Amino acid sequence: MTEPRLRAVVEAIFAAAGSQPRECALAADHLVEANLRGHDSHGVGMIPAYIENIGLGELKLNTGPEIVLDNGSLLVCDGRLGLGQTVAHDAIDLAIARAKQGGSCILALRNSHHIGRIGHWAEQCAAQGLVSIHLVNVNSDPVVAPYGGRAARLVTNPFCAGIPRQGEPPIIVDFATSKLAMGKVRVAFNKGVDLPDGVLLDRHGEPTNDPGVMFAGEKGGAILPFGDHKGWGLALACELIAGALTGGGTQSGPRKSAAIINNMVSIVLSPEHMGTADRFHPEMEAFIEWAKSPPPGRDATVLVAGEPELAYRAERLARGIPVDAATWEQILLAGETVGCRRDTLAELAGQA
Repeated sequence: MTEPRLRAVVEAIFAAAGSQPRECALAADHLVEANLRGHDSHGVGMIPAYIENIGLGELKLNTGPEIVLDNGSLLVCDGRLGLGQTVAHDAIDLAIARAKQGGSCILALRNSHHIGRIGHWAEQCAAQGLVSIHLVNVNSDPVVAPYGGRAARLVTNPFCAGIPRQGEPPIIVDFATSKLAMGKVRVAFNKGVDLPDGVLLDRHGEPTNDPGVMFAGEKGGAILPFGDHKGWGLALACELIAGALTGGGTQSGPRKSAAIINNMVSIVLSPEHMGTADRFHPEMEAFIEWAKSPPPGRDATVLVAGEPELAYRAERLARGIPVDAATWEQILLAGETVGCRRDTLAELAGQA
């Protein structure tokens, strides 16, 4: 499906659900861009969960962040269960303005509905020449086991850093602290494919390759942390800093509601205000060139964070965005619940 057609589908569904035009555009920008960059886990496949939570009153449309504490370079915002694609965009804009004014900003965002691909917010900062670091926790169904554990106790708690470059796309380090994001397990389940060894435990705490342990039957499976104790340690830091410190809450028990709640601490820095911009960019480029250089007489391909996503983006802009049949059916069903006819969505998608 082409990018404009998929964007039209997203905007139509959110408009039918009650979003104002600006929110429809922000939702489409974020979700379709996630698909373009190869992160189908955080793309349009999230629409059914969002629409379900709108119907349950667990996701509030047309709701921006509320500033609950403002100390200049320290902002605490409450998302009030608003659509994360709106709430996080507007909160990050506030942090960008403060960092451009005074050199830095620490943003604590709490109680937002799912804010999607965290790299999107790092890209928003990098587009303004700012460095950013983001720690996020998730309050939802626990799906990740701690290192050494055999049952799910937390969610996929992402970490992200964004670093702007001169004349080049930014460095975007963005990953879940689990071996796979939950959405990627969902994509595998919808496609009917197994996952590699060492990723999942079943409900009995035994290794499995079947993504269905997270979605079908008795469920109760768990994803393992990446890097064993290292991923678990970083997930713990995200949980305590983003969840406890912000006041948004930790995953300290079973799911309390249907909502997918994100809390995020973002640190936004201006190289210009730090007085290091003249050295920062040449030093960065010198390191990247060194890191990518192969030993004499040997071939090597080194990519920096963000480059694989750019390759996906170029390919999918040229060839279209793949949406598997199960995911498309789920999107159609979600659209129907808010009054979008199947044939209308199919026509927008170019399938009529």
